[in-house]
Amino acid sequence: MALFLAWHLVWNDAIQGARQNDSASNQAQQWKAPTPYESEEATEAPPAVLQPSNEPPPVTAAPAAGETFALLYVPRFGANYVRSIAEGVDLETVLNSRTIGVGRYPESEQLGETGNFALAAHRNSFGAAFGEIGELRVGDRIYIEVPEGWHAYKFRNLEYVWATEVDVLNAFPRMGGPASESRIITLTSCHPKFSEAERVIAYGVYEGWYPRANGAPTEIAQLAMESN
Repeated sequence: MALFLAWHLVWNDAIQGARQNDSASNQAQQWKAPTPYESEEATEAPPAVLQPSNEPPPVTAAPAAGETFALLYVPRFGANYVRSIAEGVDLETVLNSRTIGVGRYPESEQLGETGNFALAAHRNSFGAAFGEIGELRVGDRIYIEVPEGWHAYKFRNLEYVWATEVDVLNAFPRMGGPASESRIITLTSCHPKFSEAERVIAYGVYEGWYPRANGAPTEIAQLAMESN
């Protein structure tokens, strides 16, 4: 029994996590488009640090339940970390999936809208897409890739709540009323590890939009290029 648990919680996580990474990389290949700095005719080097665009970000149309619509990059979770994001938090089709693992709460705002874009994933088992959520540090970046480019967020803080405290999914987390003009990302997972007693919540604030034509954000440019 101990060997089975060790396989299920450690080795199986590594295998399924690798499958989820591969699936996300394959999706990124379908969105690939040459940037000015990848063209053979390019005469200038890319900037040392690419800055976000001043244009407003696109809003992703509501996907079908279980449909993959974006990719998640969190450098703090590993140099090669990338996961697919699907619509919904159904266990069988999304969170326990061999190829997905991260889901958007349907009651949260769409990606690109003002308000709260909220995601869920396991902290252990089934690939443990949020296995390192407790290691996030203030200022860490969280990137979301869509066909049009990349959304960037900056991690702000962690919070530990009871499973019943669903107001963390509000348009303005922990408060009622309509969304402000801010864009927020919320990552949720179980706490402590190997338990569903509480939830660990990671909040991030919007930092900017990077159109695909300009290239990927500097911090993940190499990974995005390899994935693509």
